Amino acid sequence: MKKLLAMLLTAAVSVSLIACGGSSAPASGSDSKEETQEEAAPAEAAQDAVSEALADGKLVVGTNAEFPPFEYLGDNGDPDGFDMALIKAIGEKLGVEVEIQNMEFGSLITSIGSKIDIAIAGMTVTDERKNAVDFSDPYYDAVQYVILPADSAIAAKEDLLGKTIGCQLGTTGEYLIDDIIAEDGATQKKSYNKAVDAVNDLLNGRLDCVIIDRNPAMVFQSNYPDQIKLSDGADFGFEAEQYAIAMPKGDTALVEQVNAALAELKSDGTFDKLVEQYIEN
Repeated sequence: MKKLLAMLLTAAVSVSLIACGGSSAPASGSDSKEETQEEAAPAEAAQDAVSEALADGKLVVGTNAEFPPFEYLGDNGDPDGFDMALIKAIGEKLGVEVEIQNMEFGSLITSIGSKIDIAIAGMTVTDERKNAVDFSDPYYDAVQYVILPADSAIAAKEDLLGKTIGCQLGTTGEYLIDDIIAEDGATQKKSYNKAVDAVNDLLNGRLDCVIIDRNPAMVFQSNYPDQIKLSDGADFGFEAEQYAIAMPKGDTALVEQVNAALAELKSDGTFDKLVEQYIEN
């Protein structure tokens, strides 16, 4: 009888130990699995973010080909310029085909993530834009210039008060004019989809000046050397700005890949060659 009881007690203890082991092992394994999944989640999310923009082997890029020498329509009617050459070089580094879509500048930000994957268009990094998109590392430092009639007496910011000033819609020039209007309500702003339309109105006496980035301003001066002159925006208190590539908000992995490609282009000399070809030429 004692032997039987002993055997039953031993069996009960064995079952208890097995049950305890069974209840603790899954918990331990479950914790480990959850930790592994949590650690892997950021990497998987990053991979998904990249694949969403690049998985089909194509990068759809928006631009506004009205901003020479950064973007303009070439002889064949396709967008050309420094930015176009740069983004194609980045696409080559990423191993994807680059498709360019030309659209109005003011539509670029809202089109990212729907009609286009990214945008490059001499776009200045601003706090307002950073609320809507993420930017690459800056690739070009720029300053604003004031385009004036050749006989204009405008020479400082106070001279702009009360004047009629032109700009391209959605650009830094427009923001600067808004600041001037806030200072003096008599100042008037005229915004254009194309910078060249603003310059044409200046030539026809409908504007007192145009505020635009330095490089396109120099292109316009070369086209109309006897009719317009340029003033450095620094003389008007305009600060320097930086151009960058705009990408979908939160797509960290894509930003990292684009930045890595941009860094390679700078280190291997490609970037400097493009600057020499399109900007310093």
